[in-house]
Amino acid sequence: MPHSHLHLDPKTREEAKKRLLSVKGHLEGILRMLEDPKVYCVDVLKQLKAVEGALDRVGEMVLRAHLRDHVATAHERGDVEEIVEELMEALKYR
Repeated sequence: MPHSHLHLDPKTREEAKKRLLSVKGHLEGILRMLEDPKVYCVDVLKQLKAVEGALDRVGEMVLRAHLRDHVATAHERGDVEEIVEELMEALKYR
């Protein structure tokens, strides 16, 4: 695995976990909504959009940490090309 010595910082890791646990609860709520035959489709769509937004914010937080902690310091480590390629790959998922 490239850059096995590079890790997500503990503060970002904990915040991401906290937010993802919240998303998990939100998803469970949507699943409960879907058990109700009277659920309105637009209400489900609104809740799904809220989950998507929350996931996007977690992704942004992790990307920001990666840029700050790994991309910005690549020159010092001498792995600029590897980090650029890795970042380009990661951006495909954003």
